[in-house]
Amino acid sequence: MHELLARLPLSERSITMLINLSLALLMLLVGLWLAARVANIGRRAMQRANLDPTLTGFLRNLIYGVLVAVLIVMTLQQAGVPSAPLVAALGAGGLAIGLALQGSLSNLAWGVLLILFRPLRVGDYIRAGGVEGTVEGVSLMYTMLVMPDNREAIVPNAKIGSDAIINFNRRGTRRFELKVGIGYKDDMGKAMELIRQLFTADPRILADPEPGVWLDSLGDGAVVLVMRAHTRSADSWATQTDFLRAVKERFDAAGISMAVPQREVTVVRGALPEQTT
Repeated sequence: MHELLARLPLSERSITMLINLSLALLMLLVGLWLAARVANIGRRAMQRANLDPTLTGFLRNLIYGVLVAVLIVMTLQQAGVPSAPLVAALGAGGLAIGLALQGSLSNLAWGVLLILFRPLRVGDYIRAGGVEGTVEGVSLMYTMLVMPDNREAIVPNAKIGSDAIINFNRRGTRRFELKVGIGYKDDMGKAMELIRQLFTADPRILADPEPGVWLDSLGDGAVVLVMRAHTRSADSWATQTDFLRAVKERFDAAGISMAVPQREVTVVRGALPEQTT
């Protein structure tokens, strides 16, 4: 292209360059309009697919940015500017930026995956990245958790994505487990029957899966019973507290003792042995 322009007379070269610049400008304007239309069409398609709004906005901007980058290269080529050095410079610059922002890009990639596959949602109570709390928001870079003591934890998405995610309320129900110890002289069968009655009396305890009480172990001075039952996730903590209190009150009324650790002390009477020096 440059060799052909060099062979033309000055006036013809000027006209040719002006035409190329005009075509390049027209290509740029039309291309920007088309890129915005294509990106908006993609955003509407993602909205109809009920994708997360944060992910939808990110993908829309990504599509638009890629199209604009391709358009700029094509426009410069139409204007007579060699595109190979520009592409090489963009590639080198992208590599340098990628190395410098390695951690941030990792957070961004995991943010896209978390939003796309949704292993956690706003309102879920989770344990991930060494933090436990309720999910308040998921952005492309960080996940916001509200901890039980009302502190806010902002956890990088890469830390959450690389760790096991324990979601306590995704399935809607949770099982709780409580243990109580009764004395060896108490009636174990009666104690277990009282606990079964409490299962039936509490409407928050689900009948399916069926709750139960079993002998857990024979401890030091106590027969340990274990109780397991399912509740709705929102009722889990309150049900455990109320149920344990109800067990204590019912046992007290029935004369069943709640065993405490015991120690037997043997006292030996008599003179102490003489000490030798």
